[in-house]
Amino acid sequence: QVQLVESGGGLVQAGGSLRLSCAASGSIFSINAMGWYRQAPGKQRDLVAWVRSGGNTNYADSVKGRFTISRANAKNTVYLQMDSLEPEDTAVYYCNAVIRRTDYTDLNTYWGQGAQVTVSE
Repeated sequence: QVQLVESGGGLVQAGGSLRLSCAASGSIFSINAMGWYRQAPGKQRDLVAWVRSGGNTNYADSVKGRFTISRANAKNTVYLQMDSLEPEDTAVYYCNAVIRRTDYTDLNTYWGQGAQVTVSE
């Protein structure tokens, strides 16, 4: 089994900052990529940012320059530092990881339970 446990969501005023963390645990051989998606009420789940094992990153245009994704490979943990938050960033944020459980199994995608981020005016 693989689990992704998120922490760090909450309520913040516009212009403030929050930091999300997501730790992967369980039967893990290697992690290809880790990232964050978000889903606002009535909308689809969209990519926010991801980081590959080698350190390459990718961001949604709407968060470039404000959010920073980082990864601690030894801890199987990914972080999302969110600065200059806007009310439009309000959503449930989901951690995502592409994981190989053994050296002979395929890559599979896993999701965290979600962390609510609310940005007030």
